[in-house]
Amino acid sequence: MQTTPASPSTPASDNAALQAIIRAEVTRNGGWLPFDRFMHLALYAPGLGYYAHGSTKLGHLPADGSDFVTAPEISPLYGHTLAVQVAEALARTGTQDVWEFGAGSGALAEQVLDALQQQGVALRRYTIVDVSGSLRARQQERLARFGDVVQWAAQLPDAIEGVILGNEVLDAMPVQLLVRKGGIWHERGVVWDEAEQGWAWEDRPTELRPPLDIVGEHDYLTEIHPQAEAFIGTIGRHLRRGAAFFIDYGFGEGEYYHPQRHMGTLMCHQLHQADDNPLLAVGDKDITAHVNFTGIAVAAQDAGLEILGYTTQGWFLLNCGLAERMAQSSLAERALAQKLVMEHEMGEFFKVLGVCKGEPWEAVGFARGDRMRML
Repeated sequence: MQTTPASPSTPASDNAALQAIIRAEVTRNGGWLPFDRFMHLALYAPGLGYYAHGSTKLGHLPADGSDFVTAPEISPLYGHTLAVQVAEALARTGTQDVWEFGAGSGALAEQVLDALQQQGVALRRYTIVDVSGSLRARQQERLARFGDVVQWAAQLPDAIEGVILGNEVLDAMPVQLLVRKGGIWHERGVVWDEAEQGWAWEDRPTELRPPLDIVGEHDYLTEIHPQAEAFIGTIGRHLRRGAAFFIDYGFGEGEYYHPQRHMGTLMCHQLHQADDNPLLAVGDKDITAHVNFTGIAVAAQDAGLEILGYTTQGWFLLNCGLAERMAQSSLAERALAQKLVMEHEMGEFFKVLGVCKGEPWEAVGFARGDRMRML
């Protein structure tokens, strides 16, 4: 059993309160907590979890107190270009609403709204669903100039008609950890080590398995994604007419569960530094895992959605006209936008999955660079 002490950087009162909440949950669960539940509390415990308190989170540098940067913060051309696909999807589905999940600082919403206005798209409403109260306040300030067009929702209505956006949303959904040791599969959970006064890993035999058999007999750590797949199922049930686009880092199933990927993909982010230990600085840093896009696509189809396409972020943005926008931009703006499409930056690492309810069409974002064979 490996132990880790509580983070020395966490304010004592907040750390103690979050520790108490998680420890109480551990006690209720018989002394052992599945990692997905631990991850949920670390990120979303009211007022104390990472996404529930007022830290900066999104930004360019550690000096501004931020932990990571996303594509809309890198360049406004990201949202302006994505809006080309949004406008096409609105027209093809005959809808007038956009829904964004996990809107972060509000940068993507601002960029898409500006671009849609410039294209003359008559948008009825842009609704944001975000569990973070502190980020919601930042979004409201940033998007105030759009008036009542922008609204916030705490839950989904029974029926949605429109275009759904999810930029780096699926990676923050809690995952279950599976580890094969000595040929036996275990689920990895969390316990409180009283002697060390810290969190510790504890593995228990399980009937759970990855969706693919892992070739070889070596020890192997990985994740499964029931919550993200359930979320897609919920989208499928609520979406009556429209489309959805999810942009995130991840792989198709064969690459995700490759025998050589034996350490999994779980990663934490704090002050623009990455580490793989979610048991430290609990509540003070982001916890993510790569997305198994095959599982997401299957969940979408099971929920009655059609697949529009799957490709890399680089190809998606180029298909939507990013190169033309860059040609009309300053040298500094072009340098930043290149990070969105270059293979060694975000272009290859991030993928885009498009789905729709109703008759699919040849969506502009997937015109070239098809990766469907990788699902």
